[in-house]
Amino acid sequence: MTSPFVPGTSVHVEGRPGGPLAGLTFAAKDLFDVAGHVTGGGNPDWARQNPVPSRHAWAVQALLDAGATLTAKTITDEVSLGILGENAFEGTPLNPAAPGHVPGGSSSGSASAVAQGLCDTSLGTDTGGSVRVPASFCGLYGIRPTHGRLDLTGMMPQAPSSDTAGWFARDAATFARVSAVLLQEAIGPAVPDRLVIATDAFGFADPATAEALEPLLDRLKRLVPEWREEVMAPQGLSTWSRAQRTLQPVEAWQTFRPWVERDNPRFAFGVARGLVLASMTPESELGWAALVRREARGRLRHLLPPGTILAMPTTPFPAPKAGLPLPDLDGIRAAINMLCAHGGLAGHPQVSIPGATVDGRPIGLSLLAARGADALLVRTALALEKS
Repeated sequence: MTSPFVPGTSVHVEGRPGGPLAGLTFAAKDLFDVAGHVTGGGNPDWARQNPVPSRHAWAVQALLDAGATLTAKTITDEVSLGILGENAFEGTPLNPAAPGHVPGGSSSGSASAVAQGLCDTSLGTDTGGSVRVPASFCGLYGIRPTHGRLDLTGMMPQAPSSDTAGWFARDAATFARVSAVLLQEAIGPAVPDRLVIATDAFGFADPATAEALEPLLDRLKRLVPEWREEVMAPQGLSTWSRAQRTLQPVEAWQTFRPWVERDNPRFAFGVARGLVLASMTPESELGWAALVRREARGRLRHLLPPGTILAMPTTPFPAPKAGLPLPDLDGIRAAINMLCAHGGLAGHPQVSIPGATVDGRPIGLSLLAARGADALLVRTALALEKS
């Protein structure tokens, strides 16, 4: 296992004195521009073949303006095309909550740095689960905001219809302070009126994971006036997953195709294979997947009117071992995507909350809300920590 920081880099930018985040330190995933430093994207040829930025990414600048000090850039899965946190070029950051196991990706270094106490908060990105999964595996608070809510200027894209910028923290109070700045909204006192428990998501999770989350779920039920059980994906979680695994890779291919065709960059086998397969996706598959996305958006709008939250496991199991053979990884990634696909499909905000373990390894409980109700989820996380 390796350091969470990008090899060979040294970054330090002081925050504005007296801001609401004064005294906090943060790191930024190596997809976010930092003026005067290359944005490497976890691939040596991307770093070599793209210009050094002259301005900070919006999210980096927002944290600096609020008083937080930037101390590092962090490792990412190669061009953000990963979910486990293993980078063939830069290594696998340590998961201090589960040594010998993956930290989760693609915001692996950002999660690892916070979990190790090397910074107070960090910026990540989430397209297909890249904040939610490492938050679960490393025992952190993590958020995938409402799609389109944050300004992504200066953030390296992957699949724009699913891309978001998110962040991590070890405790709910710090998480709320950072959330108020990046969401540009006060984290008020309101808690949800209704709770929906996604029975299909809990049913898909490993039995040990579902059982480990029960105490957190019981505390959540006591916070909310009423709760009920519902199936989140009537078409099947596997249908939603297949649709997202069709749409997202094709968008990623469209994003990186000009670079690939111009510069013929080096890739790890798994990343290259994914781009090649995406490039051959037939139009009929894309049309089908677009219809499933429309269904998923309608279903979550129905389940999540204002004042309602939905609870589900963030991941179906805790962090797998690091360094597994390639043939073992496809099934692991597919299972993780079963509980993450809705994020890219429907764009609702989601917060992963720590507080449970399986065999000593963390597992997160996720809360979803209506689009735009990000602050309600952050406030619920605060209330749950104090309950």
